Amino acid sequence: MHRSVLPLVRQTLGKHPAMMGVASAATGFMRQMSIKPFTPANRRREFQLKDRVESLHACRTQIFKEKGVGELPTIVVGGFVPDATEQVEFQRPLFREYGSVYYLNYPRHGFSLEMFFAQLADLIEYLNARRQRPVLFGVSFGCGLIAQFLKESANDPNLKIRGVALASPVLCTADLIRPEGEKAGGVRMLESNLKRILKSAAEGSEGVERQIERARRCFQALFETGAANRALTGRHLSIRKKIMHVIETTPADGGYQRVLALQQLDGPRDGEAVFTGPTLALLAEAEDNLLVPTSPTLSLLRDPERRRHLFPRLSFWKVTSPEPDDAVAHASLIFHHHCYNPLIRSWYHKLQAPQLFAVI
Repeated sequence: MHRSVLPLVRQTLGKHPAMMGVASAATGFMRQMSIKPFTPANRRREFQLKDRVESLHACRTQIFKEKGVGELPTIVVGGFVPDATEQVEFQRPLFREYGSVYYLNYPRHGFSLEMFFAQLADLIEYLNARRQRPVLFGVSFGCGLIAQFLKESANDPNLKIRGVALASPVLCTADLIRPEGEKAGGVRMLESNLKRILKSAAEGSEGVERQIERARRCFQALFETGAANRALTGRHLSIRKKIMHVIETTPADGGYQRVLALQQLDGPRDGEAVFTGPTLALLAEAEDNLLVPTSPTLSLLRDPERRRHLFPRLSFWKVTSPEPDDAVAHASLIFHHHCYNPLIRSWYHKLQAPQLFAVI
């Protein structure tokens, strides 16, 4: 559809809720047709763990695949919410230009770092067997999972990765929660919720349930704040419906286990490389509205010399909006895709270029 026609279409749909509902349903149906459940042929690491976890169903990540046209696949690891399949809704066409896309949706009823890493390693090995080296694309909390995975699998010769992309990286708990007593700059909404969740364990299951319910309202508010004063298309509304469904239907124990997984992440260390291959790091201009002032990840990435030790082949960008009253928020890939996508596309293009020359 020509760009000049889009505003008229949006205005028309906005005046007719029934038509917007139909457009939203159609969008959801088309996504369902293209994004399908996927299981790697070889799951040896996962099977080795199945008897060591309390419940395989509760902690097993769901993997989905969307077919692309190139030989550079992308594995998407999302934040706390939404699911990976929704997190990069407006980056999907871009990824498909380079290869198939694999989405890792976290389990609803639990979480296990060990199982997640096993499934991710099995998927990478599956792609390597087909002579493909994937890009690991992380968002927020997902960046921390990727960084920890890279540390723990650094000596595994069976895993070959083409590159790593990190959007609004959260690499450890200290990025979101300050030490007790430090309140300079005010307490962030997510920081307050995470503190309450971690302390609620002493109150038993009822305390955890109560604090997770508060966190649900927090994530809903964060999304609605991003959506405020915007012309939402049927595509936006379809994604909004899915995001709210995930927030509302993830049980307390599942949410709590994700927070505990964040606690287990080591975080960045000065002088210690996380990944020596091509890396893209994208910091939103308004990261400080969510991440705390003492965030070690922000401190490292904002220092050219220190971030070079962390990622020797790093392409670093601050993602900004052309609109002065619409600053890019933390991990705002849905509402500010027009700010993120040119940077992502440029990095993917350079990443693919050596492969093209090798073929010639």
